[in-house]
Amino acid sequence: MTRSDGYLLDNRQKEAGERFDAFTALFDPTTFRHLEGLGIGPGWRCWEVGAGGTSVVSWLAEKVGPAGQVVATDIDTSRLTPAARPPVEARVHDVGAEEPPGEGFDLVHARLVLVHVPERERALRSMIKALRPGGRLLVEDADPALQPLTCPDEYGPEQRLANRLRQGFRALLADRGAALSYGRTLPRLLRQAGLHDVEADAYFPVTSPACTALEAATVRQIRHRLVSAGLATDAEIDRHLANVESGTMDLTTAPMISAWGRKG
Repeated sequence: MTRSDGYLLDNRQKEAGERFDAFTALFDPTTFRHLEGLGIGPGWRCWEVGAGGTSVVSWLAEKVGPAGQVVATDIDTSRLTPAARPPVEARVHDVGAEEPPGEGFDLVHARLVLVHVPERERALRSMIKALRPGGRLLVEDADPALQPLTCPDEYGPEQRLANRLRQGFRALLADRGAALSYGRTLPRLLRQAGLHDVEADAYFPVTSPACTALEAATVRQIRHRLVSAGLATDAEIDRHLANVESGTMDLTTAPMISAWGRKG
């Protein structure tokens, strides 16, 4: 993530751990499939951008082995502490404002990061600069505008309330500079940056326990922002959280678009 007092989903809040756990359950299989497809193996040097939690970092460390390196960066590395042992090096770093933490990487990966970085163009250039010739870039980011609903099957008042709160969440994100249509632009941006063999796909969970956990944690985390902005009342949020925790709602999240390419 980038340093910003306006960042909506602060990793230091207690709900952040629940969100990271949900992202792990939802998106790790897709991420690992793509990384395997890029050929990651022993001895690779990797930069994990905006690492946040440890699941991807630990997986990378296992793949590259003692002869490799995983540089894991974020503006807050407190959650990286359990993984911060060789071959992992954790560094405090702002990808949108600072030079890359090295060069000659075989792989640079960022997941659910750039959509929140106001200086995302600079960040993407920095990530590509850090690659060796022939190195691989994998960027995975959400596209909330592509599928803006919490409940695509809006058949009752519970679903309508959920979707209205999601609209409020999206408005708060946009106010803080998030690019709600960013995911779909990744293939074009990677090609324009000169990468070769660019491909992309998307993962869209329709309903799962992890989606339910993510929704509850997110709403609790931004509750005061929704209320102070006049987007919801405390009573509406209490009702929505009760509906979510009943386990009877089909909840989804924004599609995650994965795009990858090779530096010439």
